[in-house]
Amino acid sequence: MFTTKIPWVILLFLWMAGSTWWHICKIKQLCADDNVSATMLPVDSEVYTTPPGADGFTIADENRFRLNFPGNFSFAKSGANANMNTLGGRIDSLVAYLKANPDRTLDVRGYYMASETNATSFANLGLARAEGIKQYLTQQGVSAGSLMTTGVLRNVPLTTKGDSLMGGLDFVFGGLMKMNAIDTLTTTPPAPLSVAAGITEEGLAARETYKSVFEPINLYFPLSKADYIKTPETTKFFDEAAKYLKANKGKKLILTGHTDSSGPDEANLALSRKRAADVKTKMRNSGISADQIVTEGKGEANPVASNNTREGRKANRRLTVVVK
Repeated sequence: MFTTKIPWVILLFLWMAGSTWWHICKIKQLCADDNVSATMLPVDSEVYTTPPGADGFTIADENRFRLNFPGNFSFAKSGANANMNTLGGRIDSLVAYLKANPDRTLDVRGYYMASETNATSFANLGLARAEGIKQYLTQQGVSAGSLMTTGVLRNVPLTTKGDSLMGGLDFVFGGLMKMNAIDTLTTTPPAPLSVAAGITEEGLAARETYKSVFEPINLYFPLSKADYIKTPETTKFFDEAAKYLKANKGKKLILTGHTDSSGPDEANLALSRKRAADVKTKMRNSGISADQIVTEGKGEANPVASNNTREGRKANRRLTVVVK
């Protein structure tokens, strides 16, 4: 009698399995049909980002890198936090690519609609969305100096599904390579700085004048000191830079430290970096976001005057600041 029930038991299990599959894959739509691919493929144009709201999303850097998703970023309407679960994959390979290629930059562009309400501290909701992605990338180890953010108002509304927006972000790559290529074409070195005999570090600092935050100004340091010499001109520069950077979150304050040629190369490089880091700390205390400050040390590599004289060495002990 038991053997007569076996076919019914098998049919029961098959019915249960089929019902479970139908509920998960067809009703809940939780069975993915496509896998995310991250491949180094040759491509034909510069920007390969699918328009916001489209089915699928692509991030690519010319023929260097390509990352395809079956889904897209999504945002709550008037919300600033991206939902990455709707991408259908992870952006780990983007993080790895940026970390392995420090000569490439990434402009994260956030879109917003005029009908949305901006409850953030940023100038617009698009910028807030872009800054959220930038923060995520920096937390994963990507250099903040290689990331920029932009907020863009779109005349064409983003595609909506209920109270959510599908899309809202674009990723546009750039790079320092073109800039460096231009630099290599410059065959005539800049004329050495004229330094009067007997001039002091205070005298050098007094010669610096503020023109614009986009024009470099030099900070000077007494011998073996980390604190730069403050003047009305440097104060004016930093006041204007703080206001500009607060209103333009995608811009950076670049701090580049330099030394004279006295002492070992390694010690000079370390000192130039330390001076830049010390000034960065002071700028953070003045209200400039740490993500908007980029520091670097050149050591004795880029003198502006001869290191053969005491005055020339004083002129070379400097920190150059500029907004880019």
